[in-house]
Amino acid sequence: MHTILDYETASRTRPLVRPLEGIMVLEIGSTVAGPAAGRLLADFGATVIKVEPPEGDHLRTWGTLSGDGTSWWFKSHNRNKTFVSFDLHDPLDARRVREIALQCDVVLENFRPGKLAEWGLGYEQLRAERPGIIYVSISGYGQDGPYAKRPGFGNIAECMSGMRYMTGYPDRPPVRTGISIGDEIAGLYAVVGATMALLARAKTGEGDHVDVSLVESSLSLMEALLPEYVHAGIVGERTGNRYLRAAPNGTYRTRDGRWLSVSANSQPIFRRLCAVMGQPHLADDPAYATNQSRMEHAEELDGIIARWVASLDLDGSARRRRHSNGTRLLDRRYRRRPADARSRRYDGDSRRERNRRGDVWDRAAHAQQSRHARSRRSRGRPRSRCRRPDLRAD
Repeated sequence: MHTILDYETASRTRPLVRPLEGIMVLEIGSTVAGPAAGRLLADFGATVIKVEPPEGDHLRTWGTLSGDGTSWWFKSHNRNKTFVSFDLHDPLDARRVREIALQCDVVLENFRPGKLAEWGLGYEQLRAERPGIIYVSISGYGQDGPYAKRPGFGNIAECMSGMRYMTGYPDRPPVRTGISIGDEIAGLYAVVGATMALLARAKTGEGDHVDVSLVESSLSLMEALLPEYVHAGIVGERTGNRYLRAAPNGTYRTRDGRWLSVSANSQPIFRRLCAVMGQPHLADDPAYATNQSRMEHAEELDGIIARWVASLDLDGSARRRRHSNGTRLLDRRYRRRPADARSRRYDGDSRRERNRRGDVWDRAAHAQQSRHARSRRSRGRPRSRCRRPDLRAD
């Protein structure tokens, strides 16, 4: 018999693994895409030093503000980072940032192409002194090409990729997804690129320049739209909650005015759905026997499911799990499942005070301090349970 461990038991019995521990990252970025990538690298153990201008990152004032005047969004995106404040327009500050960059394994930036080179912080300039450096650039349209010098924004990238055109109902204007998905996916690609470059450097000893485009990142999410257009001449259109490639898949209103999402695309799951609805015969009906036949009768099938859902009230258990604003973060599964090896809470403002202009960060000193801190934590102290501290910013 095999013993299956739950997440809390596993976190206490498995050795703590932070795969990027020892990797130093300099983040010269602002707002969403760059900091999102830095956050993920830090979550997996990298030491991330974030450079902010004297007035602070714009994201500090975006959205709802916490009691200390900093937005919760900023706290979430910048957890586990060390903060330094420099004005890159000042030649002395630019040189100090360069000193830090040359001690790091990865430089992460999301400026317009060529801007950092004006301050002596471009890839070729740093590579000349540190051949193994990995330089990750996030921009609107990439580092070359006819649009390279244009400023790039996530909302424009989502539009140019077709993502916003495909989002919404056919009789209404295109809408945004509700989150900054273009920036977030670019941040994910930046992390993938940085990780691949680190693996390659371990074999070759050479660094690399990772070029991430907001538009290309969003375009990569367009699934079958491009091949269907190229090979079948089909132009994708907005379909609301209707998914045109598999059925049933939709969101339906319950009797008590809430919403229930139903996805039963495969035949075994569809058969179970029919049983739950009290209509098991539907699974053997030729009109619903395959995904293709269900797609041909999608409107009729939607009506059957909608009538069934309309007869239901969501009980307390379902309400706790529904994907309404905020409540999903309180779900027991989210709280128990570790988001990363062991996230620290946001401590940006106090760290920023300790890293004022003139205090140049030193990698060797930082590594020694980290070793001492780990040693103190490990002496006679049981490992705490992971309760998603990243969702509880101080």
